Amino acid sequence: MDGMRWDGWGDPAATVELPATLAQLLEHALGVSPAAARPPVAPEAVRLPEPSLPAAVRDQLAAVVGGGQVSTAAADRVRHTRGKSTTDLLRIRAGEADDAPDAVVRPADHDQVLAVLRVCAARRVAVVPFGGGTSVVGGLAPDRAGFAGTVALDLSGMDSLVAVDPVSQLVTLAAGVTGPAAEHLLAGHGFTLGHYPQSFEYATIGGFAATRSSGLYSSGYGRFDDLVVALRVATPEGTVQLGRAPRSAAGPDLRQLFLGSEGTLGVITEVTVRVRPVPTERACTGWQFDSFPAGMTALRTLAQEGLAPSLLRLSDEYETAGAAATGGIAASGCLAVVGYEGRGALRRRPDVEAVVREAGGSPLDGDIGKPWRQSRFRAPYLRDALLAAGALAETVETAAFWSGLLPLYEAVRGALLDELAGLGTPPMVLCHVSHVYPTGASLYFTVVCAQAADPVGQWRRAKQAASTAIVATGGTITHHHAVGRDHAGQLAAEIGPLGLAAIRAVKQRLDPAGILNPGVLLADPGA
Repeated sequence: MDGMRWDGWGDPAATVELPATLAQLLEHALGVSPAAARPPVAPEAVRLPEPSLPAAVRDQLAAVVGGGQVSTAAADRVRHTRGKSTTDLLRIRAGEADDAPDAVVRPADHDQVLAVLRVCAARRVAVVPFGGGTSVVGGLAPDRAGFAGTVALDLSGMDSLVAVDPVSQLVTLAAGVTGPAAEHLLAGHGFTLGHYPQSFEYATIGGFAATRSSGLYSSGYGRFDDLVVALRVATPEGTVQLGRAPRSAAGPDLRQLFLGSEGTLGVITEVTVRVRPVPTERACTGWQFDSFPAGMTALRTLAQEGLAPSLLRLSDEYETAGAAATGGIAASGCLAVVGYEGRGALRRRPDVEAVVREAGGSPLDGDIGKPWRQSRFRAPYLRDALLAAGALAETVETAAFWSGLLPLYEAVRGALLDELAGLGTPPMVLCHVSHVYPTGASLYFTVVCAQAADPVGQWRRAKQAASTAIVATGGTITHHHAVGRDHAGQLAAEIGPLGLAAIRAVKQRLDPAGILNPGVLLADPGA
């Protein structure tokens, strides 16, 4: 995490400049002129509150993890302030770090995590489990009210491959292992996790589990929660160890309590996951459709006939045009990207292509996999350049059953267009379908417009309009970004008041002092 930019995404050495064609498009289409540029403040100008953590608590924590593993340095506190949503970045770039943690604590193992939680529970100190710091929904911005202080529990030191079971094709990884590190560790044993979300470069195994992450190849490998077979969790009340067989009828599956719990019920310290042999055969093809509904029909047919390849993604005509205008893949209409990994997937290729052709798809020339993946992982870096230029760039994601997917698309797109145009900043709204299932799929919207005088308030209004449309149209408030603080207000509408009360009851048993990530997931800070 120390290598990530404090004021943006990723490796500082990988910073990108705004392409001239995109700068011209922003100016002519959205009114974002060079005069609108908003560079970040200097690091020393970031306004940090004085640490409120009592010295006695710091000493107790140092006795657990070692004096060098408890930091109150300004740079550490800034880097552990919030996550990487656009509003997070807008605030930190403006020098606002009023909710920075008082200290950063770096445990080395599960037992140290347990001991830290006991100290913090006894002294009423809020704890924010911190993996890669990549949350885009306010998942690292706790409610500080009523606590003696706040610590960021940085799990990056817990980065080992704990166990390998090659016969069962299972591995156990410590929670702080990043996506790239996991692939490196597994490759030495001939395996891959195959989980490549856009946050892959910095996100961690524990974070993948705690947020129910989905990756690029979810159609082939599954979502991350599909891969998890066992968890080890530290709570203020002790250890929870779950998962001892491929399937079990021993009551409700308690792993589901912690998958998606965002550090509010316990700290995931180890994850056992299903892995696969490293694929030796790969291919990625591009197709274009005349319309978004025609492409949706192709994806739905593939999923329902059991032919879904490793990767399926369909861009609407606006995202397709945007990619072509900024030097991406040239296509007209709606672009579909179809990827195959492994012999089994490639054997299905003729059947897949027959379905795609029948639905009206036309093939693009060549293997588009490498340029497409490069453009995908470049997007967060490009967002930094957009923010610096005075543009607002953010995303909204959701999912629905196939019968409701097109109405959901139209409702959310319309809400974003109307709200931002009403604020005097008409946007470009792009969308793609991904993470395809037999019963439905996800929608992922990208929004770009000129920044208003108050860009944080501007986006909050747009996001509220989109969220209202999602709830009204029957979509889920989040498919893979998690709830965080941004979606906590809509959780009751999705799972019902009784469902929300059940989660609160579990939290009360596991975390009676309420120190774990307060205000995240559960909107009521007293939950």
